[in-house]
Amino acid sequence: MTKIDLSGDAAEQQPVVHPVFGDHEVPPDQPTVTEKVKTLLVGRPFDLADKQVYHHISLVALLAWVGLGADGLSSSCYGPSEAFEHLRSHSYLAIFLALATMFTVVVISACYSHIIEAFPSGGGGYLVASKMLGSKVGALAGCALIVDYVLTVTVSIAAAGDALFGLLGLTEPHWHPVKLWAETGAIGGLIVLNLRGVKESINVLMPIFIIFLVTHAVLILGALGMHLGEFGTLASDIGTHMAADVRDPNIGWVFVLMLFLKAYSLGAGTYTGIEAVSNSMAVMREPRVATAQRTMLYMAVSLAITAGGLMVAYLLFELDLKTAGTTLLAQKEHTGRTMNDLLTEWFARGALPGPLVQIFRWITVLSEATLLVVAAQAGFIGGPKCLANMAHDSWVPHWFGSLSERLASHNGILLIGLSSLVALWANAGAVSALIVMYSINVFVTFSLSMIGMTLHWRQHKEDPAWRRRVALFVFGSVLCIAILVVTVSFKFAEGAWKTVVVTGIVTGLALAIHRYYDYVRSRLKSLDESLGTIEVHGEPNLAAPDPNQHTAVILVGGYSGLGVHTLLNAVRFVPNHFKNMIFISVGVVDSGNFKGIEELDSLKNYLEGALGKYVDLARRLSFPSTSYMAIGTDVVDELEHLCRVVHRDFPKSVVFAGQLVFQRETWYGALLHNQTAYSLQRRLQWDGVPMVILPTRVRET
Repeated sequence: MTKIDLSGDAAEQQPVVHPVFGDHEVPPDQPTVTEKVKTLLVGRPFDLADKQVYHHISLVALLAWVGLGADGLSSSCYGPSEAFEHLRSHSYLAIFLALATMFTVVVISACYSHIIEAFPSGGGGYLVASKMLGSKVGALAGCALIVDYVLTVTVSIAAAGDALFGLLGLTEPHWHPVKLWAETGAIGGLIVLNLRGVKESINVLMPIFIIFLVTHAVLILGALGMHLGEFGTLASDIGTHMAADVRDPNIGWVFVLMLFLKAYSLGAGTYTGIEAVSNSMAVMREPRVATAQRTMLYMAVSLAITAGGLMVAYLLFELDLKTAGTTLLAQKEHTGRTMNDLLTEWFARGALPGPLVQIFRWITVLSEATLLVVAAQAGFIGGPKCLANMAHDSWVPHWFGSLSERLASHNGILLIGLSSLVALWANAGAVSALIVMYSINVFVTFSLSMIGMTLHWRQHKEDPAWRRRVALFVFGSVLCIAILVVTVSFKFAEGAWKTVVVTGIVTGLALAIHRYYDYVRSRLKSLDESLGTIEVHGEPNLAAPDPNQHTAVILVGGYSGLGVHTLLNAVRFVPNHFKNMIFISVGVVDSGNFKGIEELDSLKNYLEGALGKYVDLARRLSFPSTSYMAIGTDVVDELEHLCRVVHRDFPKSVVFAGQLVFQRETWYGALLHNQTAYSLQRRLQWDGVPMVILPTRVRET
């Protein structure tokens, strides 16, 4: 349903569809140069009257796995190596680290699969925390997710830059500025790609995803196969090293356990991206729950096998290097290349003939670098969706819920993209620092989600499986909180404080914005109570409006006190002058109400009902009256077209729009309220259509 927007404009709502004008069709304008360039970059607008439009932008499980699962799978490019590095000389613990990582992926994925089932409308951790732990805790979860999605883009692109420049041998310090600018260009390209629409961007990136899967399957299985006969010796050596460390008075079992827990926690970047599916239910093909759960299964299996397999491969590589008197970490620091790049070359030299070594290395590392670019895609899918959910609940400005002509959350895409550029340059593209910042927020959301779902299932004891579900989410809560605490404790001074500060600031802004919207809503409540229920008795004037008479054209939204106030002010503006009353309304399709073609039908019915009430009121005030409506993604564009149609049909018409006016104008008011009336007035003045903006005063108490 279209919501009445309390942020200011009488005509502000948000729907999607080719404008519906009844018998009145607006001749298309000739596109300007700007519009031609925009079409070239982001594509032609979708026709919202097309019943296949939602089918076009929704994703089957395979495409969702590419667009969303790539975020999780790509974390194997940096998460396992980050964990392995912290084992230092105790690399034998990698086998246990691999098992723990695979187990954690399975647990978190299973929990989020149940979240999808319990909250099929989407929203993930934000919705769970809001529903089960309170709106303010939900705002914290949502803000943590927004920062996390920004860092998803930044970390993925920075890691891709490291892989690519390492492959090219450009690791000297003087190449660093070039790498930063290349990463900046990659983020800019993704912004444009996502403005074209979700499905288009995924179709372009799918071949990269497939190549990554194939090359890394060969790498992991090949590395294990090369050492298949040595597993017995390896198991014996692991037992010997562990026993020696435990008996050593300078080390002991406490040190071994703490070292393992530190490495396990600092590899938390491996699990980032698992929540992306539950946050993006709106782009899933029906049946959504089944599609999303299948996507989650694909993601969990591919990530667990890849991350665990790489850790075991690192261990095998490390054993070979120790024989040669060096270590994997020393090789990485000396060459400036990534651990996966070094691992790939080591495997290729032992398994492939000479000419194929570098070919396989280039294909594998290039697929890794490009998959990381694909992973950044998840930030551009999930971030705007989360912003749209928060905009619907008034935690962020309402215009974050708007959709473009390509049905993309363009404001959210731009915010995520620009913020990721700031994070990239603020941290000089350092992946190790970004990973610490990245993994903290995702586990804030994980923890709140697990706690919220524990309460959810305790409230649903009628379900036969409630005890098992509670046990699963209690275990998940303990696991996620432990990882979060250890990560913050060990890395607070090394950059974790940045995430804590930024998330705190963003959450504070969200609370302030919500409080402001609540204040405006309370000020308008009395207007709705007094005018929204106004009744005029008497026989309605059913005469058709006369095109030769002076006509007042009223821009309205849903039926409310604000719209009635504009109507009565227009009548008083020039007493006894207007003989006709025409009402115009636009239903705006936004991220909150566009979940399928059925929603558009509901939106149309809602608008028709609201306009019917206005027409009836005007007729009972003795004015011949009718209405015009349209459904689209840009309220100003649709209103301009409708006003031109009405002015063509009623040449003596004047357009009236209501606008909230505050006793004290503030700089943030312009950011939180759209300026629809003023933008429309400027356009209509150019078209020669007179328009008057009538104030609706909001007094401060």
